Amino acid sequence: MILRRFHTFNTFLKEKPVNLKNMKHSSQLWLTRQMKDPYVELAKQQNYRCRSAFKLLELNKRYKIFEPGMNVVDCGAAPGSWTQVAVNLTNANGKMVDEQKGKVIAIDKLPMHHVDGAIVYGNMDFTLEKSKQIILDSLQGKFVELVMSDMAPNSSGVKELDHENIIRLAYMTLHFALKATTFEGTLIVKLWDGSRSSEFEENVAKFYRKVNIVRPQATRSESSEKFILARGFKGIQIRATENK
Repeated sequence: MILRRFHTFNTFLKEKPVNLKNMKHSSQLWLTRQMKDPYVELAKQQNYRCRSAFKLLELNKRYKIFEPGMNVVDCGAAPGSWTQVAVNLTNANGKMVDEQKGKVIAIDKLPMHHVDGAIVYGNMDFTLEKSKQIILDSLQGKFVELVMSDMAPNSSGVKELDHENIIRLAYMTLHFALKATTFEGTLIVKLWDGSRSSEFEENVAKFYRKVNIVRPQATRSESSEKFILARGFKGIQIRATENK
């Protein structure tokens, strides 16, 4: 994606944070980084709730993921920028009058403001079985074309521990997708790179025809994040075993 250099961007990048004297050093670094990040300003201009919207937009531009009429589940959705993208591209808000209307279900254990066109479950932990059942009930017997997750655990600062925690979330998303996804459906999952990344990718490949590892341009250079994009859900074959 090419960012046009508006005059506001140039001014924005030159600005320095003010009144940081009483802030923690980590908070100062975060605020400085935010002010230098063109995607933060672009998100404001295009009314997205956060910069991560541009990661999903890039994935869609490259791989043509979304279509009007699709059913989508957004796991760990707060603050809702991926949900906004999904609503627009699936026509869940009904704004494209000549296209089919999709359905987008968003869930996060944090509070989450309503997104027009989406079913939003805030203050609800996706990792709990009862929460997953609520999502399945909301689908009213239908399967989804896309399960997506930008979920990440709170960082502990210990790289391997953080990796284990995000792998756990990734497997929970995969297990849910195996229940909820229609034939030829798609899965998007965020990972932080680490020792178990290859294992997870191999397990995903057992159920999907094509798996891509993608690092969008909007991913910050210091981040180890990558996205597993799995397309062509093959379904689950249950083999009967004979008693011998």
